[in-house]
Amino acid sequence: MGPSDINTNFPSARVPMDGVEEEMEESIRPSNIDFEKIQQAVVMLLEAIGEDPKREGLVDTPSRVARMYGEIFAGLHTDAASVLSARFHVDHDEVVFVKDITFYSMCEHHLLPFFGKAHIAYLPGNGVVTGLSKLARLVEAVAKRPQVQERMTSEIAEVVHRELQAQGVLVIVEAEHLCMNMRGVRKPGSQTVTMATRGKYSEDTGLTEQVLRLLGR
Repeated sequence: MGPSDINTNFPSARVPMDGVEEEMEESIRPSNIDFEKIQQAVVMLLEAIGEDPKREGLVDTPSRVARMYGEIFAGLHTDAASVLSARFHVDHDEVVFVKDITFYSMCEHHLLPFFGKAHIAYLPGNGVVTGLSKLARLVEAVAKRPQVQERMTSEIAEVVHRELQAQGVLVIVEAEHLCMNMRGVRKPGSQTVTMATRGKYSEDTGLTEQVLRLLGR
């Protein structure tokens, strides 16, 4: 199976897979993803591990993986800051806290998933807030790219702090890493917790403790 055998026809909205139409998210921009190159790489990988890419169960795998990568790495082509463009002025300067935001990301070291929950707290500056769903979209935008948990946590905190001009920001990310579960040290169930603070949350431990209590810690 060579490059000329690879199907590179990718409709922009819906693509058939195993007789079932699988909808691709609106945020995916196929023009930014080289699907053909991904498919060629998957064929080479299968050959390198001693498999036959022409085998019935694998013949469509390169195109499936290409479509999957277009989805799970869509954040590479999303401006995370633009996600918080919807802003409102309210008479509120106390904590806004959204917890248990589920996310899935890919460890950039082994290209294996890590997944878990993100919690975002911020103190509005000058009464400026954003839609609650926008915080979840921000997590998704930052997670959907080759990542490390530490950087992901800091990037979320920095975007919220800068774009909302918040008085303070606290971000906590809890995740399980398959690169620790299924290879290497093989410790399934272990959790990695990272935290990033900006503004008042970096200065006042009492504010941080308040959020931890709300989180049930």
